[in-house]
Amino acid sequence: MKIKKTVAALVLAAVAGTGAWVAWGTGRAPAPESTFVLLDGSQRSSADLRGKVTLVNFWATSCTTCVAEMPALVATYQKYQSQGFDTLAVAMNYDPPQYVLNFAQSRQLPFKVALDNTGAVAKAWGDVRLTPTTYLVNKQGEIVKSYVGAPDFAELHRLIEKLLAQT
Repeated sequence: MKIKKTVAALVLAAVAGTGAWVAWGTGRAPAPESTFVLLDGSQRSSADLRGKVTLVNFWATSCTTCVAEMPALVATYQKYQSQGFDTLAVAMNYDPPQYVLNFAQSRQLPFKVALDNTGAVAKAWGDVRLTPTTYLVNKQGEIVKSYVGAPDFAELHRLIEKLLAQT
């Protein structure tokens, strides 16, 4: 039991450390090279994120925090999409595709939703295991902020506005 707690603490510290490194502006990491398979079967790559400020949200239909934050993600997308902002919701590999499709359709999600059936995208983005995990990517394709859990949306909006204003 003690070993499990120690391992859990180390994992949490690593995740927090990586998030803090990005969040505190001590560095910017390029968005990992990955291919997103969207619900309609089309594909989008990390290179496609360049030129827009993009929120990449790893989530699951079984995650209560993910479901609770989804209306705020929709509102954020609707508020900034006309200014060059995009959102990409990536469903975890353990989430049944039919559940994801049903959720996206019934909630009329206005942004792109991807299925990470193999777990390769989550692995590429820092071996994401906790949901929600969200990354904010600038126009240059660099991760400038990461969140584990629901973000502070007022702070997120201020950062989005700052990034949108940059050339």
